[in-house]
Amino acid sequence: MAYNGMFPMNYPAMQYPQMPMQAPQPPQQAQNNGLTWVQGEAGAKSYLISPNTTMPLWDSESQTIYLKSADASGMPTMKILDYTIREQNTQPTSALMQSSDYVTHDELSAFEERITKMIKGGNNDEPAF
Repeated sequence: MAYNGMFPMNYPAMQYPQMPMQAPQPPQQAQNNGLTWVQGEAGAKSYLISPNTTMPLWDSESQTIYLKSADASGMPTMKILDYTIREQNTQPTSALMQSSDYVTHDELSAFEERITKMIKGGNNDEPAF
C-alpha cells in the first residue's frame, strides 16, 4: 500500500455535506397581472433589473410609479412618477367652444368695425374692447 504523507492512497476522502450556493434574495415584491409591486422608494431602489432594460415598478404604499432602467454596464437609474385619478370629463366638446374664453364671429366683426372707425377718426370715446 502506497502512502501519501500520512494517509494511504486508497484512503476514502471524508465526505462533508455540501451546502448549495444561493444568491442573496432581494426583499419580497409581488408580481401579478404583469405589474411589479414594491414597497416604497427603498423597495424600488433595491429591486434588481437586468442590463439594457427598463421596468415600471408600482408602489404599494402610495400613488407612485418608479421607472427603473439599467444601461449596458448594469448601472441603474430611476425616474419617479406620481399618478392621480382624473374624473371623466362630462362636458361635451361643443359646450367648451361656447365658453366665454372664445370670441364669436359676430363679436369679432363688431370689434373690427369699432377699430376701423377709431382709425378713420370716428367716435374716440368708445372703448376698443
